Amino acid sequence: MTTAPSPAPAELRRRFDAAGPIVAEAAELAMQMRPPAGGPSGIQKSAQDWLTEADGAVEAFIAERMAALFPEDGFQGEETGRTHDGAFRWIVDPIDGTSNFARGRDRWCVSLGLVEHDVPVAGIIVAPALGETFAAVRGEGATLNGTRIQSAPTTDFHRAMVEVGWGHRVAVPDFIATIDRVMTEGAMPRSGGSGALALADVACGRSDGYIELSIQIWDVAAALAILAETDAVVSPFLRDGGLDGDIPILACAPGIAARLSEAARIRLD
Repeated sequence: MTTAPSPAPAELRRRFDAAGPIVAEAAELAMQMRPPAGGPSGIQKSAQDWLTEADGAVEAFIAERMAALFPEDGFQGEETGRTHDGAFRWIVDPIDGTSNFARGRDRWCVSLGLVEHDVPVAGIIVAPALGETFAAVRGEGATLNGTRIQSAPTTDFHRAMVEVGWGHRVAVPDFIATIDRVMTEGAMPRSGGSGALALADVACGRSDGYIELSIQIWDVAAALAILAETDAVVSPFLRDGGLDGDIPILACAPGIAARLSEAARIRLD
């Protein structure tokens, strides 16, 4: 007999219920501001790292709405940084996958996570161009467009699909070596340009693993809460310093966890 999940505490549920419509509205704003297909539109901060007008507008919209509803909560954004603290803290990536967004492509999202005393407790990822919303609140499971999700049952590495993300903070030889080890094990590598969506794909079983050698808290805050409500295996990102700096992350289906951890050279314990 399956036991029904326990409802989230009232203060957490109140925040989660309020955040959903706000992230959806922010995603609509981003869609309205999305450049047409073609050459990149925006400011290039570094190699393959883009900033668009929508990044600032979406982050400001979410920050203002959350501050109005929950003035006691902390807030941290990719563009504005950590502005203040509270027992609860909202962490936003206004456009995750900005390089895709800047070219009018579809694989990008608005990501909003909530941590309580530095523990991920809720997350919402809206990918409006894909028509998808991932969401989770602690103790109640994770969903994609309202349907419960779990990681893939894959156990054969030769059938595995693994995404490997890259950012300018990672040396090219290190990235290539990681890809080489993954392929040598027999898995098929991918790279889609959005860390948040790559982690969500592991949560729902579309992908068997995601590796990124250097990633920051706003990229993963919502996804960590979503992954925690599935049976996916995730490296201890927050324990190892992810709240304050950019460090590696690995998320994967449990059936390939040990081998992928070895190939990625990222510990899962």
